[in-house]
Amino acid sequence: MLTPLLALLALVPQAPAEKGFTPLFDGKTLAGWTEKGGRYDGDAVWTIEEGCIVGRQGPNGEGGLLYTEKAYSCFELRLDVKLDHPFDSGVFLRMVPPSENRKGAQVTLDWRDDGQIGALYSDGYIQENPEGEKLFKKDEWNELVVRCTGFDMRVEATLNGKPLVDCTYPAERFLEFAPRGLIGLQVHGARGDTGAARFRNVRLRELPVFGEEQVFGSWRKGGPGLAVNERGKALGWKQLFDGTSLDGWKAEGDASRYQAHEHELHFLTGGDGGQLITTKDYQDFELRFDFNIARMANSGLFLRAARDGSNPAFSGCEVQILDDFNWESVTNSTLKPWQFTGSLYGSVPAGKHGVLRKPGEWNSYEVLYQGTRLAVALNGHILYDVDTAALVPEQGEPFAKRASQGFIGLQHHGSAHIESEVLASFRDVLIREL
Repeated sequence: MLTPLLALLALVPQAPAEKGFTPLFDGKTLAGWTEKGGRYDGDAVWTIEEGCIVGRQGPNGEGGLLYTEKAYSCFELRLDVKLDHPFDSGVFLRMVPPSENRKGAQVTLDWRDDGQIGALYSDGYIQENPEGEKLFKKDEWNELVVRCTGFDMRVEATLNGKPLVDCTYPAERFLEFAPRGLIGLQVHGARGDTGAARFRNVRLRELPVFGEEQVFGSWRKGGPGLAVNERGKALGWKQLFDGTSLDGWKAEGDASRYQAHEHELHFLTGGDGGQLITTKDYQDFELRFDFNIARMANSGLFLRAARDGSNPAFSGCEVQILDDFNWESVTNSTLKPWQFTGSLYGSVPAGKHGVLRKPGEWNSYEVLYQGTRLAVALNGHILYDVDTAALVPEQGEPFAKRASQGFIGLQHHGSAHIESEVLASFRDVLIREL
């Protein structure tokens, strides 16, 4: 027989299991949540009642946010929300502390006579939505789905299955907005509201930055691999590696070490180094590919590198690929912060976010290079989004002195300490020129 409490919880509707989604709320505790870590920390009162997260103003009208402990870049968030009327709430995206000097964004849930449901707000409206309240059910549960993708944050939302908002933040303001951050649920303070905001069935699936499932489709039923679908073709995406040959590429060094095999590009162990480079030069583009490295592999991605025989890491730039897990212990060395995987070599550390997968597992890079702007994501987590003109490299020339266009290259840095036959593998190399 169930205890009264368990019987009550059993009656609380829970979301069915959904492929790819992870619950963010266990229905019983606030494990995985915190009231600190963003720009709007406060003293709202957060409780668990009947299997729901409940937020109320503090005794003196205080507001605040309840944040996820984990930071996210791109994701689809699903939850149910029920608000007393009037009450001002919202769902916050990519929230960071004031010390980072960047902003997140808010999908408003301002359920009051002069409020808006589904507007986008960040220290002022990015996009208003005076009609959104027509989709909101008073005194009932409402299903909200929020999708966040893009280096220039695109926010899409539906409310009770109907389109609520779809807006991409201005590209020219990219330095204002955080590339990754916490997700927050809000209680707005100083409103005099005596009611509550309630949330349940909170779950999330992480997404690639480019929202791949909308742009690419599988080239083989049931198997790995991406092909550009009709929407992707309309956007200008093309295969940079065709999966069966090295057409469009040139080997520098021993050409026999580079092979196309079953839709993967293999860098074979042996030799002292070299690189595989595109025969075409590129200037502004979006690029994505997967990589899988052996234990103790050292590789990299060259961008806008010059064809003058100089070091491509500094004639253009290099995004590092390395076995972070074993390199220091095997070589008895200490890596500089800008030598770890994801780093802009010599200039920008990737930071330790715990998103790199171990040797033998596939990882994904997504890159935007446009003008002096360079943004890099690893496994869907945006590592940095910078203006290269403002960088002071620790190694190499200032970016103003580097090539403005050049080849894209994949590095074979040699085979010391590598025991497997393949040093690194690459697949699904796709590009979109801008």
